[in-house]
Amino acid sequence: MWQRALCERLNLKGRIIISKHGINGTVGGSLASIKTYLRVTREFPAFKDIDFKWSEGKGDEFPRLSIRVRDEIVTFGVPEEIQVDENGIVGGGTHLKPEEVNQLVAERGEEVVFFDGRNAFEARIGKFKNAIVPMVGTTPDFVQELESGKYDHLKNKPIVTYCTGGIRCEVLSMVMKNRGFKEVYQIEGGIVRYGEKFRDGGLWEGSLYVFDQRLKMDFSKSVSVLGVCDYCSQPTNQFHNCYDNNCRKRTLVCAECESSVEAISCLDCRTIAASH
Repeated sequence: MWQRALCERLNLKGRIIISKHGINGTVGGSLASIKTYLRVTREFPAFKDIDFKWSEGKGDEFPRLSIRVRDEIVTFGVPEEIQVDENGIVGGGTHLKPEEVNQLVAERGEEVVFFDGRNAFEARIGKFKNAIVPMVGTTPDFVQELESGKYDHLKNKPIVTYCTGGIRCEVLSMVMKNRGFKEVYQIEGGIVRYGEKFRDGGLWEGSLYVFDQRLKMDFSKSVSVLGVCDYCSQPTNQFHNCYDNNCRKRTLVCAECESSVEAISCLDCRTIAASH
């Protein structure tokens, strides 16, 4: 697999998923290696117009390199619904640039619904203002959620789907349209592109959860703190892993509680321990 060979040669680590529909991933390493990775990947004809996004780090955010081949780039569990042509996902939502998102809200006000396309816990530290956050733990849960009827009252409203980098919403917007949602949009480049454009001066609030050792990134120094500590309920946007290797659930813990507890554990594990 040429992607693995390329990453290993450049000493890059991260997660990459490849399917017949395309490629999605995040890698970290030295600036020179990242630039080489971008250049070589774009030389592959199918990836010549690939949208790369940058974020600042130390280059060691991932412990290892993981490259997987799957039926779906984002596993909604509906590979039979996904069709891709030279323009991308067939039947997906209308793409909006960050400034067009704000324009839509300015024109249509509270009629516009922001719909979070991430796992629910990610929204604890950041989301769009007044967004609907489905209580899902895994991506396949979205299909059941959308078919449950609880969002049927939104089917005629303008819905702006959003996710970290925009890839998940390529599929989510299509899944929603296939289930009767009439006017579905997606943010081109996701939260990342919106945050790059407006920092913390737009419709986004809080920090962005990321799937590497940083666990979050901020768009400015004036970021709002939306999360609360799972131990003391004080404001915090810092996630930690539950100490139990069989759990590893993301847990919000403030700096004071982090320094005072022997081992950070999530609420579920603490509840189980207390019942024994």
